[in-house]
Amino acid sequence: MKRNKRSRLRGRRTCGWGSRKKHRGKGSYGGKGMAGTGKKAGQKSTFVHRYYEQYLGKKGFHSLKKEKLKEINIGDIIKKIDRLIEEGKAKKTSEGIEINMEGYKILSKGIASEKLIIKASSASEKSKEKIEKAGGRIDLE
Repeated sequence: MKRNKRSRLRGRRTCGWGSRKKHRGKGSYGGKGMAGTGKKAGQKSTFVHRYYEQYLGKKGFHSLKKEKLKEINIGDIIKKIDRLIEEGKAKKTSEGIEINMEGYKILSKGIASEKLIIKASSASEKSKEKIEKAGGRIDLE
């Protein structure tokens, strides 16, 4: 009498289904989860496009941000006045000390002990008040 097919296939790895990867019950997936979903993988592409729209490719645009201004406090300017004069970024005049701080935002921390005329890209309201109180001014670009 002939043995049944099941008992004849016992001990064989694929049990009559050909290649090992066949008959898994999950189609020809590349593994678990999102495994096998590369840029060029085709086996899950419809699933990926349906449920994970942003998973592949690029979409939209990004803004070209301006460079951030460097920030400096009034107190730091007062400390560095001698060095700024040596470097040529500042000079003493009859009106006060003229300082070129283009590319900087002037912040208010510190005390304006001298009459400053600052040329800057931006300044906080409080820093303007402090410098004007000391007899100087801030010229914005």
